[in-house]
Amino acid sequence: MMFDQDIIQRVKVAGLFLLQSYKVVTGTMLSIFIPQNCGDKICTLKENYNNSEVYHQGLFYWNGFSMFMFLCCYLIELRREEWCVKYLDIDNDYPDNCLKEIIMKEKKLDRYMDKINMRYYNIIRITSIVYFINLGLTMKMLNDNYHSSSTLSCFVSFSLLVMMKLYNSTMVAYDSVKNDKMMSAYMSEFVSFNVLDQDYLEQKHINETQLVICDSDKRNESKSSKEEEIIPAVNP
Repeated sequence: MMFDQDIIQRVKVAGLFLLQSYKVVTGTMLSIFIPQNCGDKICTLKENYNNSEVYHQGLFYWNGFSMFMFLCCYLIELRREEWCVKYLDIDNDYPDNCLKEIIMKEKKLDRYMDKINMRYYNIIRITSIVYFINLGLTMKMLNDNYHSSSTLSCFVSFSLLVMMKLYNSTMVAYDSVKNDKMMSAYMSEFVSFNVLDQDYLEQKHINETQLVICDSDKRNESKSSKEEEIIPAVNP
C-alpha cells in the first residue's frame, strides 16, 4: 500500500514536533527542572514549584512567558509547514531556488509565502531575545541554589537543546526570507520546497475545467435565447 506523500510529510512533522516540545518544556521551565539545593538534599520538582522565594517566583513566571513565546513560535511554524505540505512539494530534479520562478505565476501563493516567512522570522527573533533573558535570570538562581555538578550539567544540557532549536529555526527563517524560498523547519537536512504540490495543481485544473464548462453552457444558453427571440411568431 502506497501512502500519499503529503501524509508522510505530515507524520514526520508531527513526530519531530512532539520530540521538540519535550525539549522546549524542560529547557524553558528551568526553575522547576534544574536540581537545586534544599538543605542537605536535592529539591524535588514539587518543592521547586512551591518555592515561595520572591526571585524564584519571578523567575518561574518568566520561564512561563518564555514557554508561551515558544508556543506562539510553534503555532506559526506548524501553520507554515502545513501550508508548504498542502501547496508545495519537493522535487530533487529541480534546484532548491527554482520555486520563486514557478510561484510568481501564482500571485496569491507568492504573496502568502512572503508574508508567512517574514512572520516566522520575526517571531523567532523575539523568542530568542526572551529566551536569552531567561537564561540570564536562571544563572542567578544557579548561584543562589547551587547543589552539585548535576545542577550545572542539567542547565547546560537543557539550554543547549533549546538553543539548537532556536539556531536551526533562525537559519531556516533567515534563509527563506533572504533568498525568497520556502525551507522546511522539520524535514531532515532542512529541505526546501521547490515546486507546486501535484494535488493543488490537479485541483486547480479541475476547477478551471469546470469554470470553462460553465462559461460554455452560459454562452450556449444565451445563444439559444437570442435565437428564440428572433423567430417570428406565426399566427394561425
